[in-house]
Amino acid sequence: MRQHRTIGGRRLSYIERPARGAGRPLVLLHAFPFNADMWAPQLEAVPDDWRIIAPDLRGFGASDADSGDLAAGGLSIDDYARDLVALLHELGVREAIFGGLSLGGYVAFALLRLLRREGPGEAQGPGMAGLVLADTRPQADTAEGRANRLRMVDLLEREGTAAVARSLLPRLVAEETRRRRPDVPERVRELMLAARPPAIAAALYRMMDRPDSTGLLAGIRCPTLIVVGERDELTPPELSYQMQARIPNATTAVLPDTGHMSNLENPEGFNAALTRFLDGVQPGLEP
Repeated sequence: MRQHRTIGGRRLSYIERPARGAGRPLVLLHAFPFNADMWAPQLEAVPDDWRIIAPDLRGFGASDADSGDLAAGGLSIDDYARDLVALLHELGVREAIFGGLSLGGYVAFALLRLLRREGPGEAQGPGMAGLVLADTRPQADTAEGRANRLRMVDLLEREGTAAVARSLLPRLVAEETRRRRPDVPERVRELMLAARPPAIAAALYRMMDRPDSTGLLAGIRCPTLIVVGERDELTPPELSYQMQARIPNATTAVLPDTGHMSNLENPEGFNAALTRFLDGVQPGLEP
């Protein structure tokens, strides 16, 4: 069930699956243009001694959207990270494992930058005890990538969310998945259609202006799991192996016949890799 907190006058919503006992926190950050509901297969499968928190990023799900002229500038991927820090402070989370898929990975990198500037602590932000980077990349957008995002903003303004979903779907879900499991692309389409145009546009502007995070990788000291679909066209496995080579304590799980939305396309493989990783994290995280 969704809950929400009002922070800085803005409603931030999240799904929380309570843990058995005190619980160790696992924070899951959704992809673009989805919401926390995309993590349903993980909410059901992760061992019940983990407290799972899956926020709706600003404007998605039941979280309040940005207001004003979105194209005027001033939007930053760091906005999502600051919202996350404020939410976790409200929930009393001092340390967690963070997992992000695609856009969620960009938010995880933004959180790393924020924690590096301010340091972990109750006022500044939660400690990062582990990191899961799924179907994402540290590099900033290329000039071509930025142009593609601007074209998507134009498509959104002209034809709405359905057109964006129609354009994205073939790149998000592998052909093998569409053929073998037609329920998956239908669920992906359903989740995308729930996104409101202002949230989509704001996310596109934030993603196109996000900084390069490659320089952060060597400084990641927590255990790190990288997950990627073998057929991911947007962030192919080669990029994941490059990340693994730069992160001191990282492993990579490649899921066969799986595209960009690996947690939905291959939940069995994704959950197995995630559970093995969580089992290897030393206990004792504060709730």
